[in-house]
Amino acid sequence: MEKTEFITVIMPFKDKLYRLAKRILVSKDEAEDAVQEVFLKLWNGKQNIENYKNPEAFAITMTKNYCLDRLKSKQASNLKIVHSNYQTSENIEKRIEANDGVEMVFRIMETLPEQQRIVLQLRDVEQFEFSEIAQMLDSNETAIRVALSRARKAVRDEMIKNYKYGIG
Repeated sequence: MEKTEFITVIMPFKDKLYRLAKRILVSKDEAEDAVQEVFLKLWNGKQNIENYKNPEAFAITMTKNYCLDRLKSKQASNLKIVHSNYQTSENIEKRIEANDGVEMVFRIMETLPEQQRIVLQLRDVEQFEFSEIAQMLDSNETAIRVALSRARKAVRDEMIKNYKYGIG
């Protein structure tokens, strides 16, 4: 596989990889590093890319695994505490009005268990099919549907709690 062919096959889903990495790692810098590492691994194994039925699903699986490994590694032990793009909740009402609740949903997603957060990202944000998600996460479609349902319920309950805060 030549450079131009690699670019045409891999580059179209670069943003998806970044969004998934950012959802897992939270930090913009860490997410960018993760995507670069995955691209490097894909480039080094470019002769095998043609053997994969779905290179995009393979790249997403690689990204997910790399990010989870980063979170488990010793050098990432302070990652969630010291990353530079953490936003405080100074004035939630203004942000909700300004961003129409989208930012709140993403903040709530960060509090979900890892599996639910990844499934919600892949299904509702990236719009993958259940079969594709099951393949990426090495799971079955029923487990993916259950995780998605639980994630959506948790987000919904938290949104209701936040919107009803101080009422009644």
